[in-house]
Amino acid sequence: MTDKRSEGAWLMRGSMVVIAGVAIAMALLYTRAVMIPFVLAVFIVILVGPVLDFLVIRLRFPRICAVAVALLVVIVIISLFFVVAMQAIQMIVSTAGRYSADFADLADRAFAGVSWGIGLEREKIVGDLRNKMPALVTSTVGGVFSFFSSLMFVLIFVMFLLVGRNPYLVRSGVYADIDHKVRRYVATKVIMSIATGVLVWIALRAIGLELAGVFGILAFLLNFVPAIGSVVATLLPIPIAAAQFENPLLIVLTVAIPALIQVVLGNALESKFIGTGLNLHPVTILLALSFWGLLWGIPGMFLAAPVTAAIRIVLMQFDTLKPVGNLLAGKLPSSTKGI
Repeated sequence: MTDKRSEGAWLMRGSMVVIAGVAIAMALLYTRAVMIPFVLAVFIVILVGPVLDFLVIRLRFPRICAVAVALLVVIVIISLFFVVAMQAIQMIVSTAGRYSADFADLADRAFAGVSWGIGLEREKIVGDLRNKMPALVTSTVGGVFSFFSSLMFVLIFVMFLLVGRNPYLVRSGVYADIDHKVRRYVATKVIMSIATGVLVWIALRAIGLELAGVFGILAFLLNFVPAIGSVVATLLPIPIAAAQFENPLLIVLTVAIPALIQVVLGNALESKFIGTGLNLHPVTILLALSFWGLLWGIPGMFLAAPVTAAIRIVLMQFDTLKPVGNLLAGKLPSSTKGI
């Protein structure tokens, strides 16, 4: 009888957790316009917060001056990235017309070599590709501008979070754990992503690939997306290389060298600096990418790993929810070892 009551109570708690999870997911989806900038601002403050603390505690800056300096650092970094992104967009727009024709010709040659008896409307497909390429570039550029306009909202949140930060507060418990792990993860990701972007740009420029700077920026950005980001960044230059180069060796080098950079920096150096990292199983990271991407789109994929890690840290504080937290780390309920 006791076992049945215990099982019933466990099922009741599990059902309540599922219902609460669905309700929270719907709330996050409905409030995405506000929550995405807020979460981005929280991660930015986690990074620049120590700068504010150092200025106030060590250098004895007035609080308002320290907040202004920390906010200025954020604005300078975002502005620098904005300038680089604008140059990349200008380069894409200036070459979009020429490469749309190149891609169409490349597709035409590819379809011409297909003799498998498949009824493809080659002319229609090639014509659509030629006509829709500029529209695709325009929509992408519009999305980038929309993203940068939302950064103003992020800066407002950053300012208020910095103003409300107490440099003298000794942080402990759940907040300290989240603060330490997320800061270490994000800081390492930023450094490694910058190194990846610069090295990919240098390598592709040495090969002679056009838009090498654009692919360097994309390698920097996509490095923040765990697991699949580096793969996508490595494969993106293939169409440009195929349209530009006739030498197959150069096309192979366009993929092989960035792949080598991703492997060395991502698997070797990044793992060494992060250490145990966020204590998330690779399958958990892939599921988190899918879940947060479904809720918040592309920004959700960038935030998936640190947000899921923070959720896991909170879950581990409750005995009832510890099995869920262990499952996110790859530990089955009946085992203490990772899968």
